[in-house]
Amino acid sequence: MAAAPASSPYLPRPPHRPLPLASLCLGLLLGLGSALAQAADPYLARNLAATCANCHGTDGRAQPGSALDSLAGQNQAQLLQKLAGFRDGSRPATIMQQIVKGYSPQQLELITAYLAAQKREEKP
Repeated sequence: MAAAPASSPYLPRPPHRPLPLASLCLGLLLGLGSALAQAADPYLARNLAATCANCHGTDGRAQPGSALDSLAGQNQAQLLQKLAGFRDGSRPATIMQQIVKGYSPQQLELITAYLAAQKREEKP
């Protein structure tokens, strides 16, 4: 009896696993694309920090007489430490615990670097 041809549907074949490899490649490309998009947008930090303006003023400069801190010109490491306290609940606040959870650590780095680079408002 002759051997079955190699393309016979009756011969066991090793399972193909293109899906895990394709998933890995897709994940890497998406992650790289996101990183490149952030690096390519020169206004990303400013745009992320714009949400802080609702309470802390434009570019982190609170309105005179405001009960909230001006963030402009503050030390970046201290700002990050405060945000970490809001995130883990060790620093009391009314809404900051929820707001800070909406940002990735990389986004918080960008926001705090932007705010730290802003000039403080001179007090009259």
